[in-house]
Amino acid sequence: MRVAHRVQSIIDALASTQARLAVTAALAVVAVGAAWLVAPRIIRGVHRQLTARVLTDDRIPGDPTAFSIDFPTGIVVRLTQAVLLAAAALLALLVWGYVDLVMLAVASLADLLPVAVRLAVTLGIAGAALVTLDVVDARITAYAEASDTLTQHQQGVVFRVLQITVLVAAGIAALTIWGVDPSGLLVGAGFLGIVIGTAARTTIGSLIAGLVLMVARPFEIGDWIALADAEGTVTDITVVNTRVRNPSGEEVVIPNENVLNATITNRTSLDRLRLSVAVGVDYDADIETAEDVIEDAITDVSRILDTPAPQVVPTALGDSAIVLECRFWITHPSPAKRSMATAAVVRAVKTALDDADIDIPYPHRQLLTEDDSLQA
Repeated sequence: MRVAHRVQSIIDALASTQARLAVTAALAVVAVGAAWLVAPRIIRGVHRQLTARVLTDDRIPGDPTAFSIDFPTGIVVRLTQAVLLAAAALLALLVWGYVDLVMLAVASLADLLPVAVRLAVTLGIAGAALVTLDVVDARITAYAEASDTLTQHQQGVVFRVLQITVLVAAGIAALTIWGVDPSGLLVGAGFLGIVIGTAARTTIGSLIAGLVLMVARPFEIGDWIALADAEGTVTDITVVNTRVRNPSGEEVVIPNENVLNATITNRTSLDRLRLSVAVGVDYDADIETAEDVIEDAITDVSRILDTPAPQVVPTALGDSAIVLECRFWITHPSPAKRSMATAAVVRAVKTALDDADIDIPYPHRQLLTEDDSLQA
């Protein structure tokens, strides 16, 4: 009541229309100047000062310049301008004697104040969550670059898990501020999770298998692997599936659940691979001489390793020939290197046996008639 009396006394002092028009014009000029000239400069200056202090603070772990702090200065400026213009409008109504209308507007704003505070806090939580995600991403990237233990696939999975954790925590905090009990939502989410889990067992199984593969690390991107009916170079590993490019250039997408349950052969884990080529020599040939000829021929092939040295080992007595297995090693194995090394060894062995007059026999068949006469 005292405020109303004081306001009324001020209004009575402005009895003339000319005085009220002058005060209204002055309010408009002050409001416009403050809203479009003063407020934007102050807000942007404060933002620059805070950003500079944060980015130069030694207490922040890691490199603060690796992430960006996206502060919505434009939204804050517009809100400030709206508040200044609204205050000027209320003062103008007071000058013209609309005291009751102004009091009603102030009471309505007072009722909306808790909602505005909750909205501001919610926006603050959202902003803090975004900044936290930027910091987490920067820290994970810096750790991955400085360490060889965290692969690109693991980096993506870790960031996604932390991202979901931060967003869920921010959502629960926001719901608590607005008076919503998150326990009911969690119960509903539990039932919904059961329904979704039942309907998408394969997808969830592949998701869990992807996390297991991330920890076990039986292979990485770029490795040459063989599993089930697929063989090739790993091109991508996601949480759900693994992509393998086979020697024919086809990309095979395999669910991680199948990958985890299959026998995995990693042919690049030791950075070298042993290959073998079987060749048959005639029974009339001297085996030791054939072994020496083939071993000398393989040793001269440039596409294979000198250490371990190539070996030639008799493995079987075939129907038409003695089978000798040529064993040799290649480095940095890949399907292309395997094909080229095998082709080079086959050419060298064939040439060496021809030069040594050692026959590579082919199967023979004998047909006997009823009168036991031989037919070739």
